[in-house]
Amino acid sequence: MPHKKSAIKHLRQIKKLTAKNLKIKGDLKTLIKKTRQALAVKKIDQAKELISKAIKSLDRAAQKKIIKKNTAARRKSQLMKAWGKLTQSK
Repeated sequence: MPHKKSAIKHLRQIKKLTAKNLKIKGDLKTLIKKTRQALAVKKIDQAKELISKAIKSLDRAAQKKIIKKNTAARRKSQLMKAWGKLTQSK
């Protein structure tokens, strides 16, 4: 436990930021999961909308350094690859 006033404040801030970041990460995982499910069931309209939301969220999370830039790029690539397979087979 910190003793200095500034260290105590920093600990409070870190707890708030950690909670906020975990919420954003959780929402991101949920969004990606829903997108993958829509792709698996071949709901093209719903998948297209979810992919755009997921990409926007991934970019925002990478920009705020909640996830790494390459992680965001990899996940976007995986989603677009799955989208390509779905639309090509149509």
